[in-house]
Amino acid sequence: MSVTGLHLRPQEEAAARTGVYDRRLPIFQRLERDGARWADGRLERVDAIVWATGFRPALRHLAPLGLRGPRGGIPLRRGGSDVQTTVTSVLDPRVQLVGYGPSASTIGGNRAGRAAARAVRDRLDAELTEVSAPRRASARPAAGPRPSSP
Repeated sequence: MSVTGLHLRPQEEAAARTGVYDRRLPIFQRLERDGARWADGRLERVDAIVWATGFRPALRHLAPLGLRGPRGGIPLRRGGSDVQTTVTSVLDPRVQLVGYGPSASTIGGNRAGRAAARAVRDRLDAELTEVSAPRRASARPAAGPRPSSP
């Protein structure tokens, strides 16, 4: 990278060749239940949101999602044995808050980023499995002809 002097790894070079680093959009205007809304009214549906908040989290834009608990903060699901992996919103598991709460440190942010990526992967895998699983046959008997009235 030109600023840091660090070189891209092979997977990042492959991503660069696809142009993903060139796609620049302005920040969305607001978040809604089903996705991000831009100022022009366009809604982009999203499966997950990873918001790297930094040391002074600015979370006002998340207000429409209703994530705040009764004590004012955004409650997070407990991660594993490492508190710094606590990144998933209790009220909306699509939202991952990296660098918020217990992960608000440089070491915590690294661990939290990994935990958030895994949480998103696992959630999307579960949704994909749910969608592709064959539905079970109903245990109810098929409806037959109704008896006629006298």
